[in-house]
Amino acid sequence: MSETELSQQDTEGQQLDEDDRLKPEFVRAVLDAVEQGDTEAARALVEPLHPADIADLFELTPHEERADLAKAITDLLDADVFAEMNDYVREDLIDALEPHEVADIASELDTDDAVAIIEDMEEDDQRAVLRALDPDDRAAIEEALSYPEESAGRLMQRELIAVPEHWSVGDAIDYLRGHEELTTDFWEIFVVDPAHKPVGTCQLSWILRTPRTVSIADVMKREQTLIPVDMDQEEVALRFQKYALISAAVVDSGGRLVGMITVDDIVHIISEEAGEDILRLSGAGEGDINEPIRLTVRTRITWLTVNLGTAMLAASVVGLFQGEIGRFALLAVLMPIVSGMGGNAGTQTLAVVVRALATNQLTSSNTQRMIMREFTIAAANGSMLGVLIGLGTYLIFGNADLAIVIAMAMVINNLIAGLSGVLVPVGLERAGVDPAVSSAVFVTMMTDVMGFFSFLGLATLWGLGG
Repeated sequence: MSETELSQQDTEGQQLDEDDRLKPEFVRAVLDAVEQGDTEAARALVEPLHPADIADLFELTPHEERADLAKAITDLLDADVFAEMNDYVREDLIDALEPHEVADIASELDTDDAVAIIEDMEEDDQRAVLRALDPDDRAAIEEALSYPEESAGRLMQRELIAVPEHWSVGDAIDYLRGHEELTTDFWEIFVVDPAHKPVGTCQLSWILRTPRTVSIADVMKREQTLIPVDMDQEEVALRFQKYALISAAVVDSGGRLVGMITVDDIVHIISEEAGEDILRLSGAGEGDINEPIRLTVRTRITWLTVNLGTAMLAASVVGLFQGEIGRFALLAVLMPIVSGMGGNAGTQTLAVVVRALATNQLTSSNTQRMIMREFTIAAANGSMLGVLIGLGTYLIFGNADLAIVIAMAMVINNLIAGLSGVLVPVGLERAGVDPAVSSAVFVTMMTDVMGFFSFLGLATLWGLGG
């Protein structure tokens, strides 16, 4: 028995650990089989995996080995695998496929998943793939690509069930059973008027439990949440979350039904948007470990350069007091504490406010209350921290004046941190700028500059440098 066969026996049925992640030894066994040219063994190892796990396998495979792995298990790379795959990894594999192969995959997917594959391709490649699709699929995908990125139009599925309101329950059931080409993945039926505008919805459970002779109009739910086709996907996710939706109708500018969005897509969007906001606060870009190094460097260096500029601004404030620092060296020892604690307090407030803005908890109607709330919290925290740092400074250095000055500076900078943590993201949001992208830089600048200025300024007024 070959070494590859032994590896296959050892790993069969044990591909995942207790957290449902592919085991390193399993990944290594697959890649070893590919490297040895034993495609049958590699395929036998991978075949039992769920499409999502096959997608994970490619994400765990080094960039330079993915093409060989794809060739070894080509018949297992179906549409479901590509739908689950990381964007950058999927782009790698798509680039290695012929247009007709991409078209075959896209034709098996729901419209939203097909668009996700095609939208990031070069224009020439897009046109080649679209030409290889059948006319109906091509028209649906071209329409989706005409909508803005990250909009409901890109996210929605065209495959849905819609019936006229004058039908009976029996008519709807016969329609569902008599048309094999209808989509099989749906939770509710949309009811439309003669102009194809949605007037209500019927859950499948209602259809199954209602006598055939009852009119659809008598059992449908007329209240529904309609999603405009140009609505941003983050706002769509908030509506699903707020109204506990499983699916929702998407309508065009004329109010006509053009698609639906389902909760499985929204779960992905919520995770994606939350992750984006966290990473943007740190200036780390998308933060995807599969992102090309060149793109990551370009994204991070931009914000690091901005941070360098704000650091120079803070340093210039310190330079204004270099005489006092030279005469009383303890000022240089203690001033980073004031600015550092202010930065931490500002980051706490900023994280809360950005999340509140993203989830529509913070609006123009309660902004003033939020400002007062954070001011109160900052005053309380600043006072307690001021007392602690004052006592600590006095016990260590035995200088009562220095202890009073640093305690006062701590209170002032915490108040600045609390206010800037609210006002900066709210101001950016009202100016049409994403607060998650640039708020942290400005809040940090405020707490650094004001931390140094308040501490060194008070020390100068108090005469500590004299």
